Parts: sequence; C-alpha cells; structure tokens
Amino acid sequence: MTADPIADMLTRVRNALQARHAKVDVPASRLKMEIARILKEEGYILNYKMTEEGAKRSIRIYLKYTAVNSPVISRIERISRPGCRVYVGSQEIPRILGGLGINILTTPKGVMSGSSARKEGVGGEVLCQVW
Repeated sequence: MTADPIADMLTRVRNALQARHAKVDVPASRLKMEIARILKEEGYILNYKMTEEGAKRSIRIYLKYTAVNSPVISRIERISRPGCRVYVGSQEIPRILGGLGINILTTPKGVMSGSSARKEGVGGEVLCQVW
C-alpha cells in the first residue's frame, strides 16, 4: 500500500512514457478513473478502461505518441501531496505554460480541469499539472 496512490499513478504513467510502452495498468479507484477521464478529454491519452483479474481491479491507460514517436505528455507532476495540500480559489487557478498545459483539480462539483473549474467559478485542491 502506497501512502500516495495518485503520485503512484502519475509515476507509473511517467515511467511507461519514458519506456515507450503502449499501455500501462494502475490499481483502480474512482479518483484515478476521473483523472484518466480528464486526460482523455484533453487529448493527453488515447483511451482508458477498467479491467478485472479476479478480485483485483485496475485501470488500463493507453498512452498517446506523436508521429515521430515522442510522447504527447512531456511532463506530469503531482502538486498537492498528503503532507502539503495545495488549495486554490477560482480566481487563483494557475495557467500552465500560458494555457498549453492543464491542471487537474478536485472541486465540490467533482474532478475537473483547471479551465473548466475557472469557467464554473469553483476552486479546490490542485492534484497535478500536465503538459
């Protein structure tokens, strides 16, 4: 059991991208499914699906690469950690690389990207940044 399952998911994705794998499996949870959904909506991964092997559930994430075989995700990092939570209001949501990257936030209205949270007018905890 890891102390930070979200950081574990992001590290698995980062390592799989570096090794040029087509897919990566991460242990399943609702929050991780929502993060994968946002990554798919924003175009950073091809697809994701829930897989079950006996009692063990996992999320299979299909990674996306450009035509020259470089990963679409150049950087993915955890912001809010169990030891140091980072909360922002709707006006303080940071822009990543001038709008080229995204934040993923947990808000009272659910897990959403930074741009959609800004449009909805809600703040929350900044889980990670992707670009």
